[in-house]
Amino acid sequence: MFEKLKELICNYVEVNPEEITENSKFSEDLGFNSYDFVSMLGDAEEEFDIEIDQDEASARKTVGALASYFEEISA
Repeated sequence: MFEKLKELICNYVEVNPEEITENSKFSEDLGFNSYDFVSMLGDAEEEFDIEIDQDEASARKTVGALASYFEEISA
């Protein structure tokens, strides 16, 4: 899940996948704005075949936390 999420992230911000860690913060470290984040969530819903609660997802500030959330709801 984490590796696939890294691929999605790279579609929205200019960052090398190797630089993305589980502790990377979306806005502070990766440069996401709210529009990019919501757009990425839409792609994640299609990619992982899950239904994402935007409030729940927005509460996850790091890449690792969001990947864990995706794993929880896809189980």
